[in-house]
Amino acid sequence: WNYATSYNVYLLAALETALGTDFGLSDMPGFSETGYFCIYMTGPLWRTFNYADSGDGAPHASQMFWLARRFDKPVYAWYQRHMASRHTHPLDLLWFDSRSKSPSEEDLSLDRWFHNVNVVFLRSRWEDERAIFIGFKGGDNKANHSHLDLGSFVLDADGHRWAVDLGADDYNIPGYFGRQRWSYYRLRTEGHNTITLNGENQDPHAEAPIVDFKSTPDLASAAADLSAAYGDLAEKVLRTVSLVERRYVLIRDVIKAREPVEVAWNMHTLASVKVEGSKAMLSQNGATLLLEVIEPKDAIVESHEVSIPPPQRPIKGIRKITVRPPSRVESVEILIRLTPLDK
Repeated sequence: WNYATSYNVYLLAALETALGTDFGLSDMPGFSETGYFCIYMTGPLWRTFNYADSGDGAPHASQMFWLARRFDKPVYAWYQRHMASRHTHPLDLLWFDSRSKSPSEEDLSLDRWFHNVNVVFLRSRWEDERAIFIGFKGGDNKANHSHLDLGSFVLDADGHRWAVDLGADDYNIPGYFGRQRWSYYRLRTEGHNTITLNGENQDPHAEAPIVDFKSTPDLASAAADLSAAYGDLAEKVLRTVSLVERRYVLIRDVIKAREPVEVAWNMHTLASVKVEGSKAMLSQNGATLLLEVIEPKDAIVESHEVSIPPPQRPIKGIRKITVRPPSRVESVEILIRLTPLDK
C-alpha cells in the first residue's frame, strides 16, 4: 500500500505544481478512500497486519497529509501526525495538514472489510494500546508478493501481539521469486496462522473470498471460503473469525474433506506457551492469553519452537501452537477461543 500510494501521490503532486492540474487522475474511483486502509491495517501497537512480503511496522506515509488535504479527510492527517512525531520526512513539511481528527472523533466503525483484497480488520476500541485487534484475510495466492496464507490472521491484545505473521524472507535467497518460493517456511502454508491438510501447501492459484461480514456492538465477524485453497483434498473449508462482546476471539473452521486427512490448526507466537490438556496459556511480560479448544473435544494441543535451515533467515523466539484431531478425519469442526486475561 505505502509503495503504491506514495508514487501515485508523487506524480499527482508534481502534475499539480508544474501544470496546475492532475487531469482528473486523483478522481479515480476509490482513491479518496485509500487512506482508510492504512489506518485500519495498523493495530493499537502501531504494528500492521503484515501479510505477504510485508513488514509489521506502521508505514511512514507522508502522502497521508496530501490525501487529507486533497479529499478533506482530517483522520488521514491524524495518522501521519503520529508517524511524523517519531520521524519527520521533508514531505511531511511540504504537505503538512494542521487539522487532525482521531478515528473515534471521526466516529469510524471499529471494523471494516476491504472487498477488493478480501481483508478484514476487527477491534475492540480505537486509540487504546490494550485493545483487541484482529487482521484476517482471504485473498488471492496469485497476487504479487503473496504467500500461501489464505485464512491467516494476527491478534493483538493487552499491549502485545499474540498471533504473529513471520513476514518476508531474504529476497536474495535462491529462487525466492521463482521455483523455490513455496519451499521456504515463511511463505509456505505451514508458516502461517491457518489450516494445513496433510501438511501440504495451499494451491498457489487459489482465491478465498470473504463470504460474510458482521459489525455490531456485541459481535464483529468475518467468514472466508478457503475451499479453493485445498481443492484436491477438501470439498469445503470455511473459516470464521469473530470478536465476541469485544472481549474475546472465536475461530471456527468447518472442514469437509474428500477422504480422511490430517488436519492441523496453526498459530505462531512470541509468547511462552504452557499446554494443559485442551488449553494453552500464553504469557508475555506479565500479560496472559488463554487459548481453549472447544471443539473437537479430543483434540491434541502441541507447542514447539520453530527452527528452519539456511539459507532462510533464522527465526528466533517463535513458538508454533498446533491443534489436531487425534486421527485422520473426513469431516471436522474446530472451534478455538482466545481470551486476554486482564490482571
